Amino acid sequence: MNREEARKKAEALVAQMTLEEKASQLRYDAPAIKRLNVPAYNWWNEGLHGVARAGQATVFPQAIGVAATFDPELVGEMADVIATEGRAKYNAYSAQGDRDIYKGLTFWSPNVNIFRDPRWGRGHETYGEDPFLTSRLGVAFVEGLQGDGETMKAAACAKHFAVHSGPEAVRHEFNAEASAKDMEETYLPAFQALVEEAGVEAVMGAYNRTNGEPCCGSPSLQKKLRGEWGFEGHFVSDCWAIKDFHENHHVTNNAMESAALAINNGTDVNCGNTYLHILNAYKHGLVTEETITQSVVRLFTARYLLGLFDGSEYDSIPYLEVESAEHLALSRKAAEESFVLLKNDGILPLDKSALKTVGVIGPNANSRAALIGNYHGTASRYITVLEGIQDYLGADVRVLTSIGCELTKEKTENLAYAGDRLSEARIVAENSDVVLLCVGLDETLEGEEGDTGNSYYSGDKGDLQLPKVQRDLIEAVTGTGKPVVLLLMAGSDIDLSCAASCNAILQLWYPGSEGGKAAARVLFGEVSPSGKLPVTFYESLDELPEFTDYRMAGRTYRYMDGAAQYPFGYGLTYADVTVTDAKLVETAAETPCAGAAASWRGAANGHAADADRYGCGVTVEVTATNSGSCATDEVLQVYVKNLDSAAAVKNPSLGGFLRIHLAAGETGTFRVAVSPLAFTVVDEDGHRSEAKGDRHTLYVGTSQPDAKSAALTGKKPVEIGYTR
Repeated sequence: MNREEARKKAEALVAQMTLEEKASQLRYDAPAIKRLNVPAYNWWNEGLHGVARAGQATVFPQAIGVAATFDPELVGEMADVIATEGRAKYNAYSAQGDRDIYKGLTFWSPNVNIFRDPRWGRGHETYGEDPFLTSRLGVAFVEGLQGDGETMKAAACAKHFAVHSGPEAVRHEFNAEASAKDMEETYLPAFQALVEEAGVEAVMGAYNRTNGEPCCGSPSLQKKLRGEWGFEGHFVSDCWAIKDFHENHHVTNNAMESAALAINNGTDVNCGNTYLHILNAYKHGLVTEETITQSVVRLFTARYLLGLFDGSEYDSIPYLEVESAEHLALSRKAAEESFVLLKNDGILPLDKSALKTVGVIGPNANSRAALIGNYHGTASRYITVLEGIQDYLGADVRVLTSIGCELTKEKTENLAYAGDRLSEARIVAENSDVVLLCVGLDETLEGEEGDTGNSYYSGDKGDLQLPKVQRDLIEAVTGTGKPVVLLLMAGSDIDLSCAASCNAILQLWYPGSEGGKAAARVLFGEVSPSGKLPVTFYESLDELPEFTDYRMAGRTYRYMDGAAQYPFGYGLTYADVTVTDAKLVETAAETPCAGAAASWRGAANGHAADADRYGCGVTVEVTATNSGSCATDEVLQVYVKNLDSAAAVKNPSLGGFLRIHLAAGETGTFRVAVSPLAFTVVDEDGHRSEAKGDRHTLYVGTSQPDAKSAALTGKKPVEIGYTR
């Protein structure tokens, strides 16, 4: 069913409703209209990295870890699994007459906000700091979730529109001020791609104001979304954001005016209860019935597209699809691809046959919370790092363990002295051939305002340091002189200067329910690590602007001035892959110009749209050789720098990437498409144009072309000159 057919059916159904019935359908918990055989429907569901908050489900790595895979195909497969399990649950729940929250087919994911500042607690819900990477992974997620069938498999939602990334403590009253250039260059491209290319069904407005207008009642943002981009889906408020209009933003005087401002500016679903005042707003002449009808038609168009009235090819998906063996295997694969090897003096991979005793130490070693991030489902089994190591080694190698310290508290037992597990950690280390030291954070320390135990910063981080008790633990364990592999479980940039004496550092993120199994396989060389950082690890916060400053100058790898501690796009493997040659090739079919949308999508393919505006991208033919002794995945990366325009982004920017696999000793030739947007510039008024006649340098390698990446990897990318 295409959108036009669905809309006509929605219009016919809505035409039979009274005004009161129409108004009732604008709530996230829309009630049944029995006389029209319309069942109740709850629009609120979550699926960021697995079906969330609705019982058993496959728990994938947190979104930031998924971003580190640089693997759109994997993201699409993950999203398809989420849709499959979501359908399985919906089919079973609705058969029971259960239409409660978190049991529908409208998933409020993905989060495609830009992780512009490492202090933001919700940054691990995103795909990182780069708008191109975010758009590619976001498009893959939406296409995988919504499917390509006659009906949508599930509906995705791009959030939080727009310019939203902390601070959490003031999000209900904050005004994010962003220049027209930063909007077009950084904050909006991912949203535009999800609308124009993937046909995302829903968009969620943010809590904050953007340039003075509340995002859930913004004429400027709606002009961009529905006017310029042609968005035809439905728009939902963030939860209880509309009441912020009068309670915190003070742009209206009362709930009635807030409801009118929101619906008159395109918000169709109220996550909250302010739309209980819609009828009163109508009676006072603030809202027309036509406006109410328009929003209700959009909502029922979505329900028809999902096949909720006429049936769907997905109605037969059985409940046994939930957390199936195949889905768990994909979760483990995603975790393995997400791990980023930041440092390795040769200690990794570990040789099981050479070990008699392994020490597994740290507050995250046996922590389930450190596996899951936020917005997660419930796994039937969680495999922690400790359990994964124990399962892998079996009875062949002795495993000793100590918590070492709590995440933040100075002691583990209330009556003990401070540092009561440090001596045990030292003892375990001294009796071990190698130590796996598991430190970091979890969702109680970085997350959403109101949802974390980090009440002082409302989920944000005050600095980039590990808690002091963990830094003391690192010092105590490394002080024993035993080999130490640091395993970092966190969703954001952590200052790792405290780990300088560790032999290796492996970033695990929040790796999902299979995380411990995946960690063991990577640590012992069953799989080579191949993830890349989707965010910059800074040396300190001193080089960053204030958290509340939304100007991009000085932020992220594209605009920063100094050297990173660990750069965006960086990550080692157990092999040695080098790009030996790269050249431009003329193969228009492989450039980012081609593509077609499914019949129910209301928009053209975004690459095609970009090509119409800016011409086609280019294709780079890349020769890469693995001179190492093991097979590995690797990520080819192409960065583009405009050499002529004063409007160009300061540093080379990611314009194309491709995950590849090479056996030991293998040389392969691959083609990497570079987006046409990589050859555009944005002026101060926010106008994007093709840089006709400008000279560019393309850098082709396995990392950024910055000096720090070259120092860490010992490699420099191949350079290609190109005039547009």
